[in-house]
Amino acid sequence: MDTLYVKIGKQRLRQTIENFYDIIFNESSIRHLFKGDKNEIQEKQILFLTQFLGGPQLYSEAHGHPKMRLRHMPHEIDEAAKDEWLRCMKKAIDSMNFENNLGDALYNCFPLVAQHMVNR
Repeated sequence: MDTLYVKIGKQRLRQTIENFYDIIFNESSIRHLFKGDKNEIQEKQILFLTQFLGGPQLYSEAHGHPKMRLRHMPHEIDEAAKDEWLRCMKKAIDSMNFENNLGDALYNCFPLVAQHMVNR
């Protein structure tokens, strides 16, 4: 059975994440949470999501165990920030016009993880 990563494909995953960060950096109220170089942040997200969605373990190979909650602790993430992050991701996914409910399957990977990142 193909993983979600295989179903989406490397290029479409990359485009989705590029769209997501365009939304974050250009129109989002949580832009301030993303400090540093946009391209570097984007590349880490691509590595992580590749691994998270069942692809190669690229994030772990480059950065060690993800420890996502720990890595997000320095950022003040409240319910409103979580909701805004999810809104931006939904908009990025919807922009891709994925076939056969693939966009819904991708989006549905995020709400529980996003809730886990709330730390304020």
